Amino acid sequence: MKIGIVGLPNVGKSTMFNSITKAGAECANYPFCTIEPNVGVVAVPDERLDKLAEMYKPEKVTHAIVEFVDIAGLVKGASKGEGLGNKFLSHIRETDAICHVVRCFENDNVVHVDGNIDAIRDAETINLELIFADIETVEKRIEKAKKLIKADKKYQFELELLEKIKTKLEEGISVRALDFNDEEKEIIKDMFLLTDKPIIYIANISEEQIENPNQVENVKLLKEYAKGENAEVIPLCVKIEEELSGLEDTDKKEMLEALGLDESGLDKLIKKSYDLLGLMSFLTAGEPEVRAWTIKKGTKAPQAAGKIHSDIERGFIKAEIVSYDDLIKEGSMSLAREKGLVRSEGKDYIMQDGDVVLFKFNV
Repeated sequence: MKIGIVGLPNVGKSTMFNSITKAGAECANYPFCTIEPNVGVVAVPDERLDKLAEMYKPEKVTHAIVEFVDIAGLVKGASKGEGLGNKFLSHIRETDAICHVVRCFENDNVVHVDGNIDAIRDAETINLELIFADIETVEKRIEKAKKLIKADKKYQFELELLEKIKTKLEEGISVRALDFNDEEKEIIKDMFLLTDKPIIYIANISEEQIENPNQVENVKLLKEYAKGENAEVIPLCVKIEEELSGLEDTDKKEMLEALGLDESGLDKLIKKSYDLLGLMSFLTAGEPEVRAWTIKKGTKAPQAAGKIHSDIERGFIKAEIVSYDDLIKEGSMSLAREKGLVRSEGKDYIMQDGDVVLFKFNV
């Protein structure tokens, strides 16, 4: 579960990464300050764990996590080796999803590599480099498929799919914007195409724009642009997020209230990133530990049990489950059990977000 933070130089990537992870990545007002990617592991904010901790008074509380990677600023021509070129592309290829930071604020003291602010141009600069890289990947697969057809006609289907994808890429359309059936998805999955990775756009706005971020012209344009990729745009002021990240919880809450915000933009981003990857959490609770466990949506109970320990999956008997809301409402597992709210589920049960579970097994 790795999210790559990308963007042109000087758009606020490393500052945002610092705010998310408090890892102290170097920030400077010149391109290519970041060369090797900085990596930070962050907890997914989950208020449910706090409530369960109040109930169980555990020795420790463990959140689900997402890994963020601050990748070097990219420039036009990267797919041909400009700037850090291939190094950038190899770093992003290793991630599961993309967080694309786009500058929407004006500031004469922070240089822009293209001289002025234009959210769509900046977003397209990076997306086109990823498209060019994907075209190269697809062309290689086309050549391979053409050779394999001579020995096995099944590659005809793959060849037709590849040629369709290449045509769309040449039209400037990302793979993530296309619709595929299950058979096609299996073929595409093995290609690790850059434009097939899910994406969130971060519109980096100024402090003055934070009251009405959706009225900022560049934010509106970016939202319209993102619709074509079924992507979301989160407007946030990276500078304010940096200030918030350095505050204690009480002071942070006061500052958010003063700004008229329910939660920080970065908390929203971390939650959205988790959701973007098709992930969810089931919960375990007791005196030793209250914990959120990360699983893919659609995971069945035995495989979820395997996240805790392979022996539990191997010897799975059943799962005793109560929904988080029911548990909190009743105040304890025993009271929830008395009300008939604790269910016994078998091997075919599909886990739901917020299930509080006790697995029964025998090995």
